[in-house]
Formats: sequence, C-alpha cells, structure tokens
Amino acid sequence: MDAAVPNKLLDLAVQSLLSNESAAIQALEDIPRELFVPLFIAAFKGGHRSILSAMVKVWPFYCLHIGSLSIQEAHHELLKAMIENLPVCPAQNSSPRRPKLRILDLRQVTYSRITCPEISSKSPLCFHSCAYSDHSITKIEGHLPLGNSGLETHSPRPVELLVDLSLDGCLMEKEFLDLLVGKVEESSGSLHVCCRDLQVNKLCNYKRTLKFLDLNCFDRLSVGKASLSYINSILSQMTHLQSLSLFKVSFRSLNGKVFKIFLSHLQRMENLKELNLASFYLKNHLEKVLRFIPPGLDSLYLPFCNLSSRDYQFLSQRPQATHLKLLNISNNTMYWNDLEVICTLLVNLSGTLQILELNNCHISESAISVLIPALIRCTHLCVLGFASNPITIPILMNIVNNLTPLMELKYVIYPIPVHCFDEWHFQYSLDRRKLAIVQLQLKTMLELAQCNDMNRITYTE
Repeated sequence: MDAAVPNKLLDLAVQSLLSNESAAIQALEDIPRELFVPLFIAAFKGGHRSILSAMVKVWPFYCLHIGSLSIQEAHHELLKAMIENLPVCPAQNSSPRRPKLRILDLRQVTYSRITCPEISSKSPLCFHSCAYSDHSITKIEGHLPLGNSGLETHSPRPVELLVDLSLDGCLMEKEFLDLLVGKVEESSGSLHVCCRDLQVNKLCNYKRTLKFLDLNCFDRLSVGKASLSYINSILSQMTHLQSLSLFKVSFRSLNGKVFKIFLSHLQRMENLKELNLASFYLKNHLEKVLRFIPPGLDSLYLPFCNLSSRDYQFLSQRPQATHLKLLNISNNTMYWNDLEVICTLLVNLSGTLQILELNNCHISESAISVLIPALIRCTHLCVLGFASNPITIPILMNIVNNLTPLMELKYVIYPIPVHCFDEWHFQYSLDRRKLAIVQLQLKTMLELAQCNDMNRITYTE
C-alpha cells in the first residue's frame, strides 16, 4: 500500500468531523486517541471554537501545546475558549472520557510538538512544564507516579497554564488578564499560571498583574517606561532570567543607590544571555555595567546610550567581548579617535559575532574604510546593519564588494547614499529613482560575485 494512503484517510476523517461540528463533539468520546492531534491542528487552523472547547475538556494526553501553529489576532478568541474550558476541577467532570490534560501551553514555540511523547502512562512527563515555581506540578507532586502522588482523587489536581504576555493597555489584553484571574479563582488555587515571557509598557499600571504572577517563572522580561527603583523590586524575585530588555527607564544617577542595586541584580543573573539597555545614558560609565555582566552573555544591545571613547575602550577589553554573538551599538556617535578601539573590538569578536548593528553612528566614509579589514575577519557574520550613515555610492559599492567573501553574511542593512537625497537624511526629499539605480547596481555586482543569496535592505523597504 502506498505510504501516503493512511495519511489521506486520516485527512478525510478529520475533514469529515470538521464538516459537522455537533457530530464531531459527540464523537470525541469514542474516537481513537491518535486522531486528537491532527483534529486539533485542523480545528485550530480552521477557527472551530466549539470543537476546540470540547477537545480541551476530554484531551487524552498529559499536555497540549500550541507549538509552531501560527497565532494571529483572529485566533485570540480560540485561546480564550481553550482557557475557559480547561478542566481545573476534574471531580466535577461527568464525561465518560476522563480528562488527562494537566499542562496547557499557549505559547508559540517552534520546536514544540502538540503533545510530548509518552514515556510512561503511569508517570507522564512534559518537557516544557514549570520547573521553578512552588505552585508547579513538579514541586507539588514531585516525580512520583500520578497514582501515588498523595493527592486524594476527589481533590483538584494541580494544573499548569503556560503563557507569554504582552501588556500595552489595549482592551483585548485587559479581557485576557481578567479571564486568567477568573480561571485561577475558579480553580481554588489548583491552577498555576506560568508566564515565561513578559513584555510590558508602563510597568506601574500592572502592579496587580505582577502580584498575580509568579515572577520566579520568568525567562524573558522586557520593560518600557518605568522607574528603575520599581524594576529593582521585581528583579529581586527573578532568579532565572535569560533575557532582560529595558527601554526609557528613569533613574537619578549612575552613582546612586538605585543604580547600584540594579547592578547587584545583574551580577547574580547567572543564566542571562541577552541584555538590552536602550536609551540608558551611560557615557563614561559603561564599565560599571560590564563589570557585573555574567560571562555567558551572548547578546548586548546598547543603542542610544551616548557611548564615549572610554566606553568603547573598556568594551574592547572585557572578557565578554570575546564571545558575543550579537552587538548593537547603533545611534551612538563614533569619532575618528574611536576607530582603532572599534577595530580591536571587532577583531576580538571575530570568532563568534553573528549580528552587528552600527546604524546611525555618524560614521564617515573614511572611517568605514578603516573598519572594513576588521569586519571581513568576522567570518561568522550573518547580519550587518550600518544604515543612516552618510556615504556615497562608490564607497557603498566598495564596502559591499569587500563583504562578498563572508559566506555566512545573508542580510546587509545598508545606508541610502547621500546623492539620493535633496537634503541629507530627510526622508521626504528621497529620490526613489536614484535609489532604484543604486539597488540595481548592487544587485548586478552581487550577481557577478555569485552572492545572489545576500539580501540587501534599506529602511525604506
């Protein structure tokens, strides 16, 4: 039999169920377990809210992950329906098919399957379950088989809901938060909401939300428009952060107590891989931050930090500068006297650097020419951004031509040459006909160099 035949039959069975929602919901009590995953995928993609609601109630596996399924704005109602119908009081469920769902994961994780492989039916595991909270299944039940967990059968079993949150004040977000709070209250404490990634704007508006979440679960935190003192108060409860991004954060002095407390939090973040301090005014004080950065840091973002020659010098000398994979120092002015230090920094990073951003650094043509020998030593470079720097078309062509030996370089965000503007860097004075000619010249040159896979991007595209 053709190997494709079973898959075709499975697809036909799924489509048959989806064509009659009421019949599909009734059939959930009897269909084979093997049909649940393909039916869930098809129902989610097709927006079948009623079927998804019913499936969550009788899900025959330990965990359910959105995984790599694409989540658009239209899918938010589906996610809400899944939360509303998540069984948190199994003893009240009258379904013949007793629900086994203990972990509902609504995050988009590209490497995650819809459900984890079952190693043992008596002691199921989920590779994405919460590992840190005292309210997690792992901490409450340990690694004992479910039947020996010490919990009475009539008691609500601990259940986990994994989410990523982006809080920006919109109505949809408020409704979602209200739903989460209501579901926790309904569970009488058996539901643990585990947030791994929080993006929040105006942190002071979400004090109630932060009290409702277990901050020890966080892997990633991004905060915009907040006081550093309040950020310190929540960082003290986060011990496993892998990524910290702060934007437009207010504090009085780099020599003050609040900033010193922040540095002490940085020092104990042993798992930190990514640090973004956009718009921190760090002129002549970058060394204070770098002394406390953990050695395992991979990505460092320092845009709009008003960095000085002294800061570049210190950055080039730090041990962390030998293994960064990403460095963003855009929107910091670079002077001629800085070039030697920048070249040293790039040479130190040449063995690991994959992404480099030097956008809007006021780098002159002669300065860029000096940087080229150091750039071409970065053999692992995949993305280079040097947009919004004032250069001419001959220099641009020379730069791109010199970069062609970098086999891993696939994306170059280049500046628009000055002759394309009637007034330099004034967007409305851009002559798009001249820009089109530049793009054609670059394309032709790269084709001759057999670098057709190198993508050239400007900020107007």
